[in-house]
Amino acid sequence: MVAKIITGKSLQGVLNYNENKVKQGQAELLCGQGFTVNDATRLTFYQKLERFKEVTSLNSRTKTNAIHISLNFSNEDKLNDPLLMKIADDYMQRIGFGEQPYLVYRHYDAGHPHIHIASTNIQTNGKRIETHNLGKTKSEDARKGIEKSYKLVVAEEQKKKDTFLLKPLDKVTYGKAETKAALSNIVSQVVKGYKYTSLAELNAILRQFNVTAYRGEPGTRMYERGGLVYSITDEKGDMKGTPVKSSALYGKPTWANLKRRFERNRSARKPHAPRLSQMIDTVLNTNNTLTKEAFTEALRKKGIATSFHTNDQGRTYGITFVDNVTRCAFKGSALGKGYSTAAILSRLKGTHKQDAEDWGTVDIQEKQPVQGEGPTQWTAPDLSGIYDLLEALTSGYAEEQVAWGFRRRRRGKRV
Repeated sequence: MVAKIITGKSLQGVLNYNENKVKQGQAELLCGQGFTVNDATRLTFYQKLERFKEVTSLNSRTKTNAIHISLNFSNEDKLNDPLLMKIADDYMQRIGFGEQPYLVYRHYDAGHPHIHIASTNIQTNGKRIETHNLGKTKSEDARKGIEKSYKLVVAEEQKKKDTFLLKPLDKVTYGKAETKAALSNIVSQVVKGYKYTSLAELNAILRQFNVTAYRGEPGTRMYERGGLVYSITDEKGDMKGTPVKSSALYGKPTWANLKRRFERNRSARKPHAPRLSQMIDTVLNTNNTLTKEAFTEALRKKGIATSFHTNDQGRTYGITFVDNVTRCAFKGSALGKGYSTAAILSRLKGTHKQDAEDWGTVDIQEKQPVQGEGPTQWTAPDLSGIYDLLEALTSGYAEEQVAWGFRRRRRGKRV
């Protein structure tokens, strides 16, 4: 587990940040402590803010009264909502904030499980809790204790295994960034950080960032010689600007290198298939009248992007799921017969009967997107960086702790 503590002067900024994530479907409020209503999830934004203001007004001299904590876990940790709430309560008790009012949010905007805790260091008696070096002292002891108590992957092992390799990335917008640099940043992290077994699955991941990989049409010289280019796309998936050769990007994500990754990923992603299947089952069993749109939206809130692939006639011929929590992509049938295109469509409301019957269990193949091609229905989580907290919403914040034990060693001054 990695704990990060940020102190600042704007409780409203902290609350805005987390509540906006909830509105965007990228987070959910799990619980609260120290509010007049037992179930804090029933409170409005202003009721939550008013409670914080009520407490901070008891000590008007202290300007730095906002605390924003994020607890980050390994993808190998088995975590559900009740366990995360228990860990949050245990952590707050250990650092001396157990009696403080606080809210716990689970976020889905990164490639690893994590929660955010919004609180204040002003106590109900008006006294201030000292936060200087809180990260080095109490938080570090709390982290180690919680890792042991709940049998979590320890922070040092997370670093060795590159558990947090993939940070939240912004979508690429054509014309707003230098094409090669933008593509290199996205592609290098996705290629190394996700598990996929085909170009179609890789493109399902890249599409979240407005990027696509293209081999050319079968029969062309480019295709036959194993060529591959990457391009920025618009929201419809159409390529924009001049594509960049794969050999020119960092890490050389060429077709030959990708094929080697496909083989390694087949076994590497297997342990993560049950979680994805369970999430899909949970959504389908909760409501038997789901439309495609409602289905994709419900999965999006769980950190799963869903792509229904359709042809020019509007007929669905494939489905791909991208689990951004475990960082794995699966075509439907790879999860089992019950998750094939036909099986999923048969359980959704408003889908054409011919889609489920005529197309059978056909899933997306290596067909590549080209300009003007038929639509692909896609709903993906907005994976904008969680650290925009440090910008407009929470100006004035200063990071108290950044993954203690992970910092780079400072080099001595050169003589």
